[in-house]
Amino acid sequence: MTVAVYIIVMAVTTYIIRMVPFTFFRKKIESRFVRSFLKYIPYAVLSAMTIPAIFSSTGNVVTSVVGTVVAVVLAFFDQPLIVVALAASLAAFLTGFIV
Repeated sequence: MTVAVYIIVMAVTTYIIRMVPFTFFRKKIESRFVRSFLKYIPYAVLSAMTIPAIFSSTGNVVTSVVGTVVAVVLAFFDQPLIVVALAASLAAFLTGFIV
């Protein structure tokens, strides 16, 4: 029963978030500031949700930092997402054996 309630609440929340812009903004947004703000909101929210999870996932800050550094370096060099994820996971895993 509680799972159904969670799914319904998430569905309503997602629906509201997606429909509010359509109801309030009928014409194209002219402000460069507002357009750039709306463009970068998903990246900011994703970062705000991901970064704390990264540093609490392994239970050791050192392994988390090593995995994050590997991921950032590989992403900087435009590696595919699967390569970045696997290399960061492997780096954190191997660091766990060393530390």
